[in-house]
Amino acid sequence: MTDPSAVWAYAVAERVPAAGLDELEGIEGGRVRAVPAAGLVAIAGDVPLSGFSEAALRRNLEDLAWLEATARAHHRVIAAVAEDGPVVPLRLATVYRDDASTAAALAEFGGQFRSALAQTRAHKEWGIKAYATRPAEPGAPDDGRGSSERGADRKSAGSGAAYLDRRRRELTAHEQARRGVVAGAELVHARLAGLADQSRLHPPQSPQLAGHRAQMLLNASYLLPDDRDGDFAAAVDELAGQHGELRIEITGPWPPYSFAGLPEAGQP
Repeated sequence: MTDPSAVWAYAVAERVPAAGLDELEGIEGGRVRAVPAAGLVAIAGDVPLSGFSEAALRRNLEDLAWLEATARAHHRVIAAVAEDGPVVPLRLATVYRDDASTAAALAEFGGQFRSALAQTRAHKEWGIKAYATRPAEPGAPDDGRGSSERGADRKSAGSGAAYLDRRRRELTAHEQARRGVVAGAELVHARLAGLADQSRLHPPQSPQLAGHRAQMLLNASYLLPDDRDGDFAAAVDELAGQHGELRIEITGPWPPYSFAGLPEAGQP
């Protein structure tokens, strides 16, 4: 008996890509196809309902290996289709019961899809992450002296007023340094947002998720016209030189993931 299927939607486009979809490999190696409706096209593929129902997806999304492989396949399809023209990337795990419900979503949200396509035409998304280059530790500022010298100071200060005064000054210096680094990240964002048509601030990632010990202070996306990419990259280089307290990383270009602003799909 054949396992019933559902429809995994990758993106919405204005038309089927000229190069076709036959060569694309989708989720779990599945075939990618087009579902046309309401003058738009959903780029989609069939997936087994047993693995992609609401309950199954809830389990699978907690499996990091599954999540990484699925996210890569999802992005691979969107990036390939985006090379042919504007697309609206859909959120990971946008799943419909069948082609009819996929077509119904295109009709229901057609105005939003067309608006998003118009706003992102000839645009790309770029990402910026900025980290503190030398995260200060309260009570251990980098004053150019070794730990043995600081330890001697503490011994001489004992537990009295001199030690408490030194501790207050250390904490004040740490707070001032922290504020300076945060202000630098805000200046970086303001400059880059001025070059973009739209920008989005995302929550900073934890050191574990980001893969860096340094604190992330800026996690942002910028929607740029294709002819402004060079100016943006030059501004990033300039800002990196001006703000030595930050390590600035640029990623992209990407399809406009952060700028679709579309509703969630219903689950089968």
